[in-house]
Amino acid sequence: MASTESPDLFEPPAPLPRPVPPSKLGIIRTVLRNPLELWGLPSYTLPWIETRFFGRTTIIVNDPGLIRHVLVDNVANFAMDEVRQLVLRPILRDGLLTAEGDVWKRSRKAMAPVFTPRHARGFARQMLSKSEEFTERFETGEAEGTVRDIAADMTALTYLILSETLFSGEIATEGQDVAADVDALLHHMGRIDPLDMLAAPAWLPRLTRIGGRQVLAKFRALVRSTMEKRKAAIASDPQSAPRDFLTLLLEVEGPQGLSTEEIEDNILTFIGAGHETTARALAWTLYCVANSPTIRTAMETEIDSVLNDGADPVDWLERMPLVRAAFEEALRLYPPAPSINRQALKRDRFEAPDGTAIDIRKGATILIMPWTLHRHELYWENPRLFDPRRFLPENREKIGRFQYLPFGAGPRVCIGATFALQEAVIALAVLMQRFRFDTAGDTRPWPVQKLTVQPAGGLAMRVTRRAAHS
Repeated sequence: MASTESPDLFEPPAPLPRPVPPSKLGIIRTVLRNPLELWGLPSYTLPWIETRFFGRTTIIVNDPGLIRHVLVDNVANFAMDEVRQLVLRPILRDGLLTAEGDVWKRSRKAMAPVFTPRHARGFARQMLSKSEEFTERFETGEAEGTVRDIAADMTALTYLILSETLFSGEIATEGQDVAADVDALLHHMGRIDPLDMLAAPAWLPRLTRIGGRQVLAKFRALVRSTMEKRKAAIASDPQSAPRDFLTLLLEVEGPQGLSTEEIEDNILTFIGAGHETTARALAWTLYCVANSPTIRTAMETEIDSVLNDGADPVDWLERMPLVRAAFEEALRLYPPAPSINRQALKRDRFEAPDGTAIDIRKGATILIMPWTLHRHELYWENPRLFDPRRFLPENREKIGRFQYLPFGAGPRVCIGATFALQEAVIALAVLMQRFRFDTAGDTRPWPVQKLTVQPAGGLAMRVTRRAAHS
């Protein structure tokens, strides 16, 4: 691997901490516009903050010990927060992200075999094939390259990979602009409405989400037709049906497994959230790398070396530590899921090793904020800078398990974490071996929180074929 000593470190765009807390009206306006702009200096400097939002106690948690307490040690006392459910359940119903209790346990158990590290490795060649196929749309005869919306491109790429690996290509439809549909769905359905903040009943219509109903209905129709097609294939010839995620879910359909509706919800969860998170992180990675010339050159050297060796794509994740580190650093700065919301079922208390303690009242909202945690001055050196060296093998042990949460932690840790890391390294290697991605003009994308952290207005980048390399 080429040296990355003392690279010029890039500070990608992000809201600065607020010097003064906003008013109640200001809070509503900021949440509607962009919740990432809400957080003040204490959120980036203190281990926890207890406050009151609209008559409800809210504890913003950055302390790794308290995070462990909530997500692992006393997990039974912390249910999914009501506001989060009001936002997500209209889209995902009883999918893995939103289900609770027995429904969640059954879903998790049903899906676990597909997402073991061994099984994820089995997807490597499909990920490679689809990434190579995708690069065809970047081919250009123009020496100066072509400007493209890389955010939309990465959404399309990860959807293509998801469709091929989990659904054997059968969920994709001809001519469907998936990227635009997903963006429309999340724009309307994945945002907090003022009525959510006021904990208004779920039956009260949320005006901000009305525009998403049509595209949601479109996705659900797509899912149902895919399920029916696969059921027919299994019924006519069980041996020839693909052994993928879809077949596995359908095999556990029934009284002891998942209902038809729960299967539909989980398929939609993976379509809507399963690829969207990786897509956003890939786009942010390419942007940050484009502004880090020393790091980019080292990544290209690493990629060329591994690919010229003819290494099996199964081994790329391990053999490309810098590519992986760049992706993980982008996940730190732009965590796909910027908040983890819980609610205390009973009164609780946490005491830190230094003796400081916090009493958690029943009903309190717990906000674990990867967005602030990953940029927190207590846990990171130069937290606003893009520095992949933090995640190189020799430095990883310095990072505590509960100070870095791109995939969450505890029983509800992201089931597809290994899948996503492998997919990202393979996609980045294929893209960066063949092309250079540079910022176009004054490209400085502003991060906005919808369901994921995404660049407002897309991410315009110039794509140019790399010079011949050996």
